[in-house]
Amino acid sequence: MKKEAVFVYSDQLLSYKFSDNHPFNQFRLTLTIDLLQKINSIQESDIVPPRLASSEELKLIHDAAYVEAVQKAGNGELPIDTAEGYGLGTEDTPIFKGMHEASALLVGGTLTAADWVMQEKAAHALHLGGGLHHGFRGKASGFCIYNDSSVAIKYLQEKYQARVLYIDTDAHHGDGVQWSFYDDPNVCTLSIHETGRYLFPGTGNINERGQGKGYGFSFNLPLDAFTEDDSWLEAYETSIWEVADFFKPDVILTQNGADAHFYDPLTHLSATMNIYRRIPEIAHQVAHRYCDGRWIAVGGGGYDIWRVVPRAWSYIWLAMTNHANVSGSLPKEWIEKWQPKAPVQLPAGWDDPPGIYPAIPRKPEIEEKNRLTLEKMLYPLRQQKK
Repeated sequence: MKKEAVFVYSDQLLSYKFSDNHPFNQFRLTLTIDLLQKINSIQESDIVPPRLASSEELKLIHDAAYVEAVQKAGNGELPIDTAEGYGLGTEDTPIFKGMHEASALLVGGTLTAADWVMQEKAAHALHLGGGLHHGFRGKASGFCIYNDSSVAIKYLQEKYQARVLYIDTDAHHGDGVQWSFYDDPNVCTLSIHETGRYLFPGTGNINERGQGKGYGFSFNLPLDAFTEDDSWLEAYETSIWEVADFFKPDVILTQNGADAHFYDPLTHLSATMNIYRRIPEIAHQVAHRYCDGRWIAVGGGGYDIWRVVPRAWSYIWLAMTNHANVSGSLPKEWIEKWQPKAPVQLPAGWDDPPGIYPAIPRKPEIEEKNRLTLEKMLYPLRQQKK
């Protein structure tokens, strides 16, 4: 019988670890799955282990020389001057033992999710260990060694001849995925992110629309710093429906970075848990309207691993399994288990209380600017319909 959803997970995914004090911390996976278990929303039968992506699968996107360099780096065999040319051994992406195997497992998890959905064993698949959208063909970048989403999209094209809509709601622009398919009319990318004016990677401008045959299939919605829930959701809801209606995908792949929240230490947006409840609900609706339900979701950024990520990512699974209306208090057992280890006060409920941040001084100006950006991005699509 076809399952509603599967959750791709193994404790081995925690081996993707740069250091104890690096902001990218996969311990957030442990916190998320434990939260779901504490509310009895996930069973052992829902969990499928990730497989290791082969070198040939990695080379669907990545250069052979780069894959070899990552392997050598993880074995302590890559000279530092050579490593830096591949974006390895930097402050963002330090070298760690076994980094090739750990990274290939993240890619393999997204491929596992893809096969479950495309082989109609499950309508939806969630792999929170993935979402490393900054990895390039021959270079690591922004905490990302291999780009699991890019590899999976190419895999979906070659194995299943699928037209893929990639939707990225990370606060950072999904640059690695965009550039991988910038000239491909069978992959449509939509990235909704904080403007690169002050934030890594500095790309994702509205005029990045694709090139060659891929022109018109790349969509970017750079939102102003300090954007709040209503403006963020207006941009997301309007753009996802219009882009999906334009592209009519066979499958959607969503990258679910949870770093647009006000608490996130690396970004400058002012969203709350309201957007993280709505993001997967709407993606779920889009998948059923255009793709017969085919929806693959991955993780991504999210650097407040205690207060934000577990709740935000739990909402994805709850939407996939039609339990998106969860509300009220978080389970007492979860709070009591993790509060002694947390450096911050854990939230008491699924939703944020009012007043978690001070009033934004330029609120009307920010909202108007975002609305104009949205209109400009969608203008070509709307002209086609006339």
